[in-house]
Amino acid sequence: MGHNKELIEDLEKKAKQLRRDVVISIGVGVAGHIGGSNSAADIVTALYFYKMKHDPKNPHMEDRDRFLLSKGHVAILQYAALAEAGYFPVEDLKKTKDIGSYLQGHPDVIKTPGIEAGTGSLGQGLSIGLGMALGLETNKIDRKVYVLLGDGELAEGQVWEAAMAAGAYKAENLVAIVDKNNLQAQGKIVERMDSNPIIPKWESFGWRVIECDGHDMEAILTALDAADEKTGKPTVIIANTVKGKGVSFAENAVGYHNGALTEETYRQALEELE
Repeated sequence: MGHNKELIEDLEKKAKQLRRDVVISIGVGVAGHIGGSNSAADIVTALYFYKMKHDPKNPHMEDRDRFLLSKGHVAILQYAALAEAGYFPVEDLKKTKDIGSYLQGHPDVIKTPGIEAGTGSLGQGLSIGLGMALGLETNKIDRKVYVLLGDGELAEGQVWEAAMAAGAYKAENLVAIVDKNNLQAQGKIVERMDSNPIIPKWESFGWRVIECDGHDMEAILTALDAADEKTGKPTVIIANTVKGKGVSFAENAVGYHNGALTEETYRQALEELE
């Protein structure tokens, strides 16, 4: 059964707003990760505004779902979601990466409300998420842990150690989401540390694999709902995406993995995301 059309439209508008917030967070003349933020914007929108149980007034509520941004260099995307959800003022996004700001280039679990772990040293998020998932199971708290990884990040060996452990422990409350945009900082995945094909790899570690279009909101919601099923396995969602989605000059452009905007490109990006 499909989801309510109005819900889908609202989430699509919210995802576009998150992309605008990302551009505003980057500003002019300072490098920022627009590419990987925009590729994952629909996924993060679906998590924060549809799927996850969380409370901006009580970020440490015990009975909450957890979200870990393993690819912590796209923290501006999570900040956008947290701000739009009410964890802190949207206006503060303009202060991202300023000296003294609580919104820095990578997530800060101490200073920023709604952050579950400091991430950014790639490869560590799934290990942390598995620990949280096992802790929730031990404490009989029936909530999920969602971990967002980049496909370039899959070159890190610790990802596969965590994947093997999660399969062995049958951590069915752990959901990994791979933002498969096929690019990393230095170029195409297939021309660097090629992790393809990734579906049989995850299956071989004992995971249930769901593949979807990471820009089709209906498909994303369906995948997240399917991940709720009790299968005795952890679940990984392979979301096929476009790096820089929504901003024409940044789409599939390696230079905007972490690129600066000029006054002209800044205005263009905001106009395209109206």
